[in-house]
Amino acid sequence: MAMRQVPISLRSFSFAAVSLAIIALAGCTNNNANNPDQIRQRTAEATETVRQDAKAIAEGVKEGMGSDHKAININKASREELLTLPGITDREADRIIADRPFNDAHDIVTRRIVTQSEYDQIRDRVIAGH
Repeated sequence: MAMRQVPISLRSFSFAAVSLAIIALAGCTNNNANNPDQIRQRTAEATETVRQDAKAIAEGVKEGMGSDHKAININKASREELLTLPGITDREADRIIADRPFNDAHDIVTRRIVTQSEYDQIRDRVIAGH
């Protein structure tokens, strides 16, 4: 089984989190808290939590890096490009083209081309560059 490379920043985060968990556990002064079996159990639980968090972070980074959606410039995009945006209809694409130029992408809401909820679906995929 091949081992995947984990980014250094992710390994550093995991090491730091585990270290902090161990230090926190070592600082307990309760008599039962110093029992070696209980310390091992709490350390194992903390390590598992950190492992799960690190996995979630890595999946989020992977998802973000794998995204092939580029921002569409609403001031220059073709009708076909505008129609690739979620929820944009033929009518809305035509209105975007007719109402150009836009100072910022949110202008398509203020000019009543799309609703705020429709804009929320595409906000990370549109810009209004010149």
